[in-house]
Amino acid sequence: MELISCVNLSVGYEGRRLVSGISFRVCEGDYLCILGPNGAGKTTLMKTILGLLPPVAGLVSYGDGFSARQIGYLPQQSLVQRDFPASVREIVLSGCTGRMGFRIFYGKEEKKRADSAMNALGIASLKDRCYRELSGGQQQRVLIARALCATEKVILLDEPAAGLDPQATDELYKTLAALNREQGTAIIMISHDIGAAKRYASHVLYVGDNPFFGSAAEYAALESLSAGPGLQTAGSASSAHKGVKRNA
Repeated sequence: MELISCVNLSVGYEGRRLVSGISFRVCEGDYLCILGPNGAGKTTLMKTILGLLPPVAGLVSYGDGFSARQIGYLPQQSLVQRDFPASVREIVLSGCTGRMGFRIFYGKEEKKRADSAMNALGIASLKDRCYRELSGGQQQRVLIARALCATEKVILLDEPAAGLDPQATDELYKTLAALNREQGTAIIMISHDIGAAKRYASHVLYVGDNPFFGSAAEYAALESLSAGPGLQTAGSASSAHKGVKRNA
């Protein structure tokens, strides 16, 4: 089932266009890695998909019965957010607020959902710990569990490995891969880690000069022909990959 479709999409803000004329789609069970240089518009693209910013041009549409409100979102953390004085369980439960309508108290369903998400992320034993006392890797697991309370279909992550040590980064990637593989949760991740994209992603969207969308295998093949890691310096490869779209 197709969840998100972007056709000839251009995004930007305050009159500045950052990304022009890209087309891609995300289906159930996909793992899409969004690559590109700093300032290329990756985060702006993600905010447009979430409905936080209007498209400059083109179309963002959602599958039947699905909407932007059902997307779990993990933005980049600030230092203030990392020092948030709440328990792990309180943070995870807060992901249920969009499901509660006008209710102000969590019910049995929300508490059960939070417990299930914590179990899935292996953090049930941390539920009474203060969030700011956790390691960076543990905090990211908490935030992913929070996102799972909001949705089971799609999670968007903006550079989730930023600031993590290599071991925590590897554990994070394995956690996301397990969610994608075992629960069928579609993952959309902004990253600068090309190696992780080729290892874990099913599809790659490159945002920048000579934009690309296709399978991770296609991206790896084209990237191997280029002089640099992002295809932006590729000669014959760039002319070839312009026409590459996702396989049906």
